Amino acid sequence: MDALKLKEKKVGIADAAISISPNRLITIGLGSCIGVAFYDKKTKIGGLLHIMLPDSSKFNNVENLYKYADTGIPLVIKEMEKMGANISRITAKIAGGASMFNFSDKKIKMDIGKRNSDAVKKILSYYKIPILAEEIGGTKGRTMIFKLESGLVEIKTLGVLSKEI
Repeated sequence: MDALKLKEKKVGIADAAISISPNRLITIGLGSCIGVAFYDKKTKIGGLLHIMLPDSSKFNNVENLYKYADTGIPLVIKEMEKMGANISRITAKIAGGASMFNFSDKKIKMDIGKRNSDAVKKILSYYKIPILAEEIGGTKGRTMIFKLESGLVEIKTLGVLSKEI
C-alpha cells in the first residue's frame, strides 16, 4: 500500500466506513450508540458502523440509513460484498449500548443503549452473522479501534484500561 494513502478512517456518529487491511477504522463517542465491526477474515475487508437508534420505521423521510440498526447493517453488508467480502464469512464484534441517562422516575423506560444492542443482535442473527465478541452496557462511553490486519478491535472505555476483543 502506498504510504500516502489513508491508513486510518474516523467513523462519525450515524456513519460507516468500509476498508481493507492494513487500514484501521475508528469511532469515538459510543455512549448509548452501538459500534458494529464487520470482518471477512479471508479477504481482510472490514466495515465499521456507528448506529444511534434501533429502528427507522418510527420516522418519516429517513435520509441517513447509517443512523439506524435496521437500515445501516444491511447497507454495510451490501457495501462489503461489493468490495469482495462474502456474507457467509462475515463476523461481527459490537461495543457501546451504555445507559448514559438516569431518570428519577423509574417508570420512564429510556434505556436506548439496551434497545440499540438488542436490535443489533437481532438483525445480525437474521443475517446469520455471528457475534464473536461484545463490550456492551455499563454507564461509560467507549472508543473502538478496528485493526483490519488482524480483525482485532481495541476498546477504550473512559477510566478503564483498554482491551482487545
